[in-house]
Amino acid sequence: MFAVKKLISLAVSIALLAIIYCRIDVGALARVFQHCDAAWLALSLGMVVPLTLLTARRLQQLMPQSGQLGFGEANRLILVASVLNLVLPSKMGDLAKAWFMRDRGHLPGSLALSLVVFEKACDLLSLLAWCVFGLAWIKWSDSRALSAFHLPVAWAERLGAAQESLVFWLAGVIVTGSLCAGILLIGSARFAAFFFNIVKNVGGKKAGAKIEKLANGWREMHAYFWESKTRLLIVTGTSLFIWFLHLLQIWMFILALNASAPFVANLALSPLAILAGLLPLTFAGVGTRDAALVFLYAPYFAAPTAAALGILCTARYLLPALGGLPFAGDYMQRRREPVAVSPSVP
Repeated sequence: MFAVKKLISLAVSIALLAIIYCRIDVGALARVFQHCDAAWLALSLGMVVPLTLLTARRLQQLMPQSGQLGFGEANRLILVASVLNLVLPSKMGDLAKAWFMRDRGHLPGSLALSLVVFEKACDLLSLLAWCVFGLAWIKWSDSRALSAFHLPVAWAERLGAAQESLVFWLAGVIVTGSLCAGILLIGSARFAAFFFNIVKNVGGKKAGAKIEKLANGWREMHAYFWESKTRLLIVTGTSLFIWFLHLLQIWMFILALNASAPFVANLALSPLAILAGLLPLTFAGVGTRDAALVFLYAPYFAAPTAAALGILCTARYLLPALGGLPFAGDYMQRRREPVAVSPSVP
């Protein structure tokens, strides 16, 4: 079943890329890379290093005192997760960190899984916060960026709506609603209990026990996360700053391609493109992310440049995965071997 889903997602990615490249001049795309700024390109690709280091530091910040996780080990976990994200759907490679932490005795299984889910929730909420900022800025400050959301005139007339209203407000409702739900899940123990109860009922008896363990671990992580306002502010600030660096990297890609887009416009548009790439439709976001970049940046530069930007954005995920390959074999081998959790960990 997994192989079938992977083949389907790969087929969707190939189909979307085929549609994109059939509509652009491939020769123009090659010329974009031929005339790119090598210094900016090297600097922008090199941003994966501080991003990995900072993400590893946040993982350490989230660790309960009962779990010991060195900075080097945290970096290796992030890199190996990047490898697995290329072959597992919907960033599921990140969840594998929980099993690695359990097998190496850092945390019990249910708490390790809750910690990783908590980490990814912080990550996603930070991205959604940047998306909300972007949509608000586009609506009230940049009519040029807003034009990216315009429907064809014929469609708008048929639907009886303003050209941008349908797409823009639909995106606004989905993004803002998801952000509010996520904040409630992390911020309210009652809402989290209500959510897990619904999931447990939907999952049935077979999955009920596992969901109950996850809910217990989530409650423990929730209590730990909220017991220190300082930790709360540090983790929140770190998550928002990590995403700022991601968006800065994309703007640096634009400079490397000798294109131009206002910095704030990039802060508004790039998180929406990244969010599109997280949809579980394609292989590692390839295709949906590329299409979103071509669509959103159309007011600022031509489609071949946007397609080149999509290739560089894919490289953002490939480089950490390449860095994780030397460690992946060791982690996967340990995963296959039964390793007892240290009794000193509660």
